[in-house]
Amino acid sequence: MNTRSMQQIKAELESKPLYRISSTYVHSLSRDKSDTVLLLSACAMVLLPHFLHLTWWNSLVCGGLLLWRAWITLRGQRLPPLWLLLPLAALTMGGVYIDYRTLFGRDAGVAMLALLLTFKLLEMRARRDLFVVLLLTFFLLLTTFFYSQSMLSLLWMMATLVLVLTAQLSFQYTGMVPPLKQRLRLGATILAMALPLMLILFLLFPRIQGPLWGLPGDAHSGHSGMSDNMTPGNIAQLALSDDIAFRVKFSGTPPAPAQRYWRGIVLSDFDGRTWTQGRASRNTADAETQIQPVASPNPATAVQQQITMEANGQRWLFALETPQLAPTLDGIPVLMTADHQLRAARAINERVRYDVVSNLRPASPDPITASGMQQALALPDNFNPRTLEFAASLHEKWPDNAALVKAVLSFFRNENFSYTLEPPLLGKNSVDDFLFSSRAGFCEHYASSFVVLMRAAGIPARVVTGYQGGEINPVDDMMTVRQSDAHAWAEVWLPPRGWVRIDPTAAVAPNRIETQLGNLLPRSFFGNLLGGPAGQASWWSSLNNATALLRANWEALSNGWNQWVLNYTPARQMGLMRWLGLGELDWRSLGVVMLAIGAVAAGSVTLPLLLARNKSNPLDTVYSALCAQMARRGMARNKHEGPATYGRRLCAGDSPLSPSVKMAVKRFMDLYEALQYGADYGPHNKPPAPLMAQLKLLLSQCR
Repeated sequence: MNTRSMQQIKAELESKPLYRISSTYVHSLSRDKSDTVLLLSACAMVLLPHFLHLTWWNSLVCGGLLLWRAWITLRGQRLPPLWLLLPLAALTMGGVYIDYRTLFGRDAGVAMLALLLTFKLLEMRARRDLFVVLLLTFFLLLTTFFYSQSMLSLLWMMATLVLVLTAQLSFQYTGMVPPLKQRLRLGATILAMALPLMLILFLLFPRIQGPLWGLPGDAHSGHSGMSDNMTPGNIAQLALSDDIAFRVKFSGTPPAPAQRYWRGIVLSDFDGRTWTQGRASRNTADAETQIQPVASPNPATAVQQQITMEANGQRWLFALETPQLAPTLDGIPVLMTADHQLRAARAINERVRYDVVSNLRPASPDPITASGMQQALALPDNFNPRTLEFAASLHEKWPDNAALVKAVLSFFRNENFSYTLEPPLLGKNSVDDFLFSSRAGFCEHYASSFVVLMRAAGIPARVVTGYQGGEINPVDDMMTVRQSDAHAWAEVWLPPRGWVRIDPTAAVAPNRIETQLGNLLPRSFFGNLLGGPAGQASWWSSLNNATALLRANWEALSNGWNQWVLNYTPARQMGLMRWLGLGELDWRSLGVVMLAIGAVAAGSVTLPLLLARNKSNPLDTVYSALCAQMARRGMARNKHEGPATYGRRLCAGDSPLSPSVKMAVKRFMDLYEALQYGADYGPHNKPPAPLMAQLKLLLSQCR
């Protein structure tokens, strides 16, 4: 019979990778330390995305508390007392109130939750505190979707969830701990088992328009985009952003770059510095302000677009000039005003998709009323006297309105004007300072000064803001319009043509209309490094091209994610139900179907696990029976005793067992060790039936 000592067995088991801790460094840590370090790593991954929007001091405090807890763990020190933690916690909560003026809402709530998690790590003294920390990590992980629902955020959250599950599993082991790689695989398996049920709930769970519960007032505070007013400098700041404003899919050939004017907001009122909407545009809730749709746009100039617009917190939709009919949004009424603005009934706080038809050259001019004419000529008193004098001289020299427009454009083109994102500051008479002193500005400076000149010369004019440009993604053939494409231009009333678009920026920087803004502005050091002249044969150019291709593929992939996942609206869900033949079911019947399919999905995952689970080892069953018999005799096995140690204690001279029972116990233990740990059989092989019968016979003799 092949028997070995427990020391030999222990040495062999510790040499096997299954029972070895994952790395040399972690192996040097105790069990509690290694598990705590793993938990702190999971908490750091949970908190990391929130550091992008938390205040600087909040991020600093959370990071400092995590490092403090790691230092305590690695050094084996005691946790700080409550009399120290409570004042610190109260102080940070007071800081949150000072920052947000409330303890409720999205931003304040997430800040308090992050602080609560890190402080709880320093107060983790019992097992229930561990579960509180784990629940806080799950909840804080969910709040990440308040700020980003991109595919990259999902991948990060799934990786974080695997680590959190691994940390939770690590604290559940009572004996030897599998290596970290095996625990990570188990955590990923648990997540993968939930994916089928998650997919069914995503597709079939009844969707309603809007959130399931009321959101706090600051839930949409992070949106940025085109504002409903224009002050010199605000569009220039927006142009520094590379964020996507919207994507466009055309039914035919995309228009030429010079025709890519995406109309947004019409600004008619001017107070000497800021342009705002006219009173009629601000009160577009009345049906009488709607424009009558064109029955049949000119097919030669009509362009059909499907626009996927990012959330911006504003009520304006964008379309190529000139939209002919208000689009349809799921659950959001949209009006088109007399000046061809598309305005939703509420702010756009989520990604929306709509179809719109634009006529690049309207067949007939829009009418203008006497009040509209008066508004398009109004200027504030006691502002820009030099501009007024200059406009009067221009009108005297060119009495024809069209000729005067050309003269002003020539003035911009021939004088020493420059196109820049960093113009000098302007004083009270901003137009005077721009036209006759600085002569450096962005599109809003040129559009504003041009409209003031036109009005001062007696020509009705207004400012239009939106976007100009857009680049075609070669991967999915969709056009991407970014915040950096933000633009402002002018419209003048020229009978009999009506409102005519005039872009004074094109007179100063004509390439701005044909190419992207980034190609015109001065490059940074790294921009020059990565983007050399066209045709430059260098590895920098190759790297730049590879980066552009990678970016195009990523944006195409993100667009697919937005279209098929984030834009899964109630209307699209009903379309899926009709395709599945379930369109006639009410929500109650649909709920039953969803539960039935969910049960099938859950069963398909759990049933193989149940069938494949290991049956109880017959050797362990017999050994447990012996231990139970000895416990009834008053000689229960201690938790730290293995079979050999326990057998020696049972057969010792001072043992109350009879000699015959001691002999049977000794023979039982020898045979059990050979079958369980011997090289001939091992724990995973089925013992031979004759030897199992002999083992059971010896068990009966131990009574």
